[in-house]
Amino acid sequence: MTDDFDDLKALKAALKAAPAPDTGAKEAALTLAMENFDRLQGSAHASRSNQDRPERAGFLNGVQSMLKVLTARPALAASTSIAALIVGVAVILPATQNNTPPVAPKTIAPDAPALAPATPETPPAPGEADDGRATAPAPEQPVDLATEAAPAPAEPVPAEIAATDDGADAAGGNVGLLAETESDAEAKMAPEAARAREEVAADGVVAYLEPPLASAPLPVPDVMPAPQPNTEEFASAETNPVKVTAEEPVSTFSTDVDTASYAIVRSTLNMGMLPTPEQVRVEEMINYFPYAYPVPEPGQAFRTSVSVMPTPWNEGTRLVTIGLQGALPETAARPPLNLVFLIDTSGSMEDPNKLGLLKQSLALMLPELRPEDEISIVTYAGSAGQVLPPTKAAERDRIMSALDNLTAGGSTAGAEGLELAYQVAKGMQAEGEVSRILLATDGDFNVGVSDPEGLTAYVAKKREQDGTYLSVLGFGRGNLDDATMQALAQNGNGQAAYIDTLSEARKVLVDQLTGALFAIAEDVKVQVEWNPAQVAEYRLIGYETRALKREDFNNDKVDAGEIGAGLQVTAIYEITAPGSDALRNDPLRYGTATAVNPTESELGFLRLRWKAPGAETSDLIETPITGTEPATDEARFAAAIAGFGQLLQESVYLGDWGWDDAIALALSARGTDEFGYRIEAVNLMRLAQTLDR
Repeated sequence: MTDDFDDLKALKAALKAAPAPDTGAKEAALTLAMENFDRLQGSAHASRSNQDRPERAGFLNGVQSMLKVLTARPALAASTSIAALIVGVAVILPATQNNTPPVAPKTIAPDAPALAPATPETPPAPGEADDGRATAPAPEQPVDLATEAAPAPAEPVPAEIAATDDGADAAGGNVGLLAETESDAEAKMAPEAARAREEVAADGVVAYLEPPLASAPLPVPDVMPAPQPNTEEFASAETNPVKVTAEEPVSTFSTDVDTASYAIVRSTLNMGMLPTPEQVRVEEMINYFPYAYPVPEPGQAFRTSVSVMPTPWNEGTRLVTIGLQGALPETAARPPLNLVFLIDTSGSMEDPNKLGLLKQSLALMLPELRPEDEISIVTYAGSAGQVLPPTKAAERDRIMSALDNLTAGGSTAGAEGLELAYQVAKGMQAEGEVSRILLATDGDFNVGVSDPEGLTAYVAKKREQDGTYLSVLGFGRGNLDDATMQALAQNGNGQAAYIDTLSEARKVLVDQLTGALFAIAEDVKVQVEWNPAQVAEYRLIGYETRALKREDFNNDKVDAGEIGAGLQVTAIYEITAPGSDALRNDPLRYGTATAVNPTESELGFLRLRWKAPGAETSDLIETPITGTEPATDEARFAAAIAGFGQLLQESVYLGDWGWDDAIALALSARGTDEFGYRIEAVNLMRLAQTLDR
């Protein structure tokens, strides 16, 4: 570059020493200019308005004007064009002085002579000017800047040529190749590009810089693409109806300590939508909250609590709330835990609120485990594999490293993952230890056995053979298969929870870790026999997916719910007394059954049956429901949540009772609310009320 600038300095000095212009030459030049002007008046091209001319000449001013025109292009295209322009100028200077044809970009030298009158019959030979001076070869398609607003569009390149490596040569050289293959969006930008070229040309340097294809703006579709389909499925059943006590005095169900439905409801409301009725399982909303029930006596697994209160939404009925409190053993008394993290790493888990939140959630749990507990990690996508062999919980860094390295991609071979996880869990198990698989997924099983019936049958079989429990953590929305998750957890003697925030992960995996991982009772069943003399009708609120036949209660072969250490179960019945105006069924014409040894103070009789972990036979607790048990704030708050769930379900049993009533009841029974769960529920009620309007 030093030699080039020395040449420029010499040229400048020569110009200063040049003789004064000759008057005759000046007149000849003016005459030639007038002839050119007259010729241009007959041009077939429309005249260009002088409004787009630059205010003053100069290379930098021309570039600035070009940039103003190109502001409609994406920033990437503009920056690419500027860079290419700079490179082009660097190439032009030495090329024009050394008479070497520049390769790219296409240029007209700044010192090119003025256009002479058109003489198409005898055009100058390539490489020779009108006066015989040698110049740089002209472009293959020279542009008359005085007459042309923009280069004429080239013929489109055939697809078979454009697809070849030598397409440039086949299309007539590399001149204008990018312009010939530009997209429709580039074609729409042609007027702006022409203006940019003209304005730069006015400053004496022209660089035909076609933007790269990769930087061309994408065309805007006339119709926006449809959003990804929502493939969520939820475990639901028809709402429990009102039953006539004389016809069906016994109600039987399996306990449920799952909390997934409440978290799903919260997630849906926070997205600005009301949940659909099938997303709402009222018993899971009620059991989401801790209640201050009396603890069992030493040596007892459970303690039952019963309270009776007027129904908030129906003056003619009463609510009977049944609470079960499980014992909480000392930490030192817990058996060693073998835990297999079965993690879904398929492509559907790539969102931050899925695999990313999953990693954070499991990391919260690690400090709560004892050093002797063991952890293994199995992942599944298109296939399953073990990424962490059994490792002591004390080796936290090694476990965290395995979690951090997980990435999402591929299909969802959930059945293969389950099979491998059970194999790993069986190999880890020793006498007196507890093995549990913790499945973390969005529930999108699409490879292998994917139907809930086939998966649950497999899980139930492995539970019976190996004694390994299975709990499920759900993540993300859009393709959440809640139905499969519920089926797996119920048949795996485990708990199903949905994790939508890190706070929820802490609640499930830290605050309630003992209950989530260590069971104190299996196959827990509840049965209530109502006294027809005191209760004409009754309705169990929730537990539709946990209903059992009457004869299942005494059958120890029938699987039922599991209760973890320190966990609680709450169930609410709405009952109606004989003769009440709130009765929904007419009396039978031919009489009704009578109670055996009726007791005026007994509304019914509560039976609780369960098995100790690994036991073959069940234990039984029986408690009369006298109707004299006063309601507490715990029962009143549970009633508010029951009303919340039924409002979301648009229940026909609430009458005119509405959101204001539910909010007032929840606030009045909020209590100490140590963790803020209850005030969160109140705020969700307010949000639902607003959305419901």
